[in-house]
Amino acid sequence: MRIRALGVGDEAAVAAAGHLFDGPPDTAATSRFLAEPAHHLLVAYDPDERPVGFVSGVETTHPDKGTEMFLYELAVDEPARRQGFGRALVEALAALARERGCYGMWVLTDDDNIAALMTYRAAGGREASRNVLLDWDFKAIRP
Repeated sequence: MRIRALGVGDEAAVAAAGHLFDGPPDTAATSRFLAEPAHHLLVAYDPDERPVGFVSGVETTHPDKGTEMFLYELAVDEPARRQGFGRALVEALAALARERGCYGMWVLTDDDNIAALMTYRAAGGREASRNVLLDWDFKAIRP
């Protein structure tokens, strides 16, 4: 297994891993994401160099707290699941967060997403609280 951190100029690598995302990666959004120094995209490759998983993280900084890593999304291709790719990706993002001086890392997932909960716990995550997620869908709001 190899994990590679993608950055500026790696749009083709993101496109090659496009099957792992919820939808096809948008070229402009991909370039913007990769250009941000506080945005991180790590891709896992199997021994045949096929992309089989990714984790994305975003550093968030607040004046009274410092910087922490938000684990934005984790995906592992169905045939590659239960082989340690997810755990390795989460551990790699945690290591990167520590290297970059983050004081912690956090993620939200649904309480019925057993695979995600098992992966995050196996990688050292612990349940810190019960949260309520509220969101704003700006695409649905029309003036």
